[in-house]
Amino acid sequence: MMEADWRPRLVALDIDGTLCPEGGVSPILAHTTMSPAVRAAIGAVLRSGTHVVLSTGRSTIATLPFLAELGVSVGTAICSNGAVAIDVATGAVLEQAVFDLVEPVEMLREALPGAVFTVEEIGIGERTTLRLPGLPDFGGVLRVVELDELVATPSTRLTVHWPDRNRFELAAALMGVQVPGAHCVYEADGAWMDISPIGVTKGSALEALRLRLGVSVDDTLAVGDGTNDVEMLVWAAARGGHGAGP
Repeated sequence: MMEADWRPRLVALDIDGTLCPEGGVSPILAHTTMSPAVRAAIGAVLRSGTHVVLSTGRSTIATLPFLAELGVSVGTAICSNGAVAIDVATGAVLEQAVFDLVEPVEMLREALPGAVFTVEEIGIGERTTLRLPGLPDFGGVLRVVELDELVATPSTRLTVHWPDRNRFELAAALMGVQVPGAHCVYEADGAWMDISPIGVTKGSALEALRLRLGVSVDDTLAVGDGTNDVEMLVWAAARGGHGAGP
């Protein structure tokens, strides 16, 4: 329980479903306008001198509009579920964690026949094995490539979609499957999963940032609502800070 006069020095905020309402049918959501109340509240936190850190599964390209809308002009943002940290002022990548895609994709192709694979190209867009209809446009370039080209370069994130299936079918098909060298997050809506380098989460990225900023473990607050926020909320609550979920 938070003390009445307690104020955090570092506030980590998820975007989709937390700062703005979710919409659409996929876990990768188009830019959604935040309410005036949300913008005002975050503005007040910024003016207090607290570090406000957007911590999102979105790519760098899809995160920048939210930073601009909130007036966050300095500091660090955590993107791609913790795999990428960017300088808010310049958009430059400060840190990134990548992993090799060949073995994970081979394993998942066998377990999920017909799955669509998409990987992130930082600051450029994405490359995918199939352009799915009805998905929102996040900006950047979406290139349809053959599987060999898709896995040729390590990436910060691999997104897997199993068309015409649901999340329960996805979970059943992958029961007992251990994706090598990877951290998997199953989305709550539909047969989607995000795969990041092993050990890389929003929580791990925020801990590294907390140490760089010199913020005490009990002066942190994290707010999120999704499966990819679990490690971030545990990071805040377990270390003496505060985590708030749905």
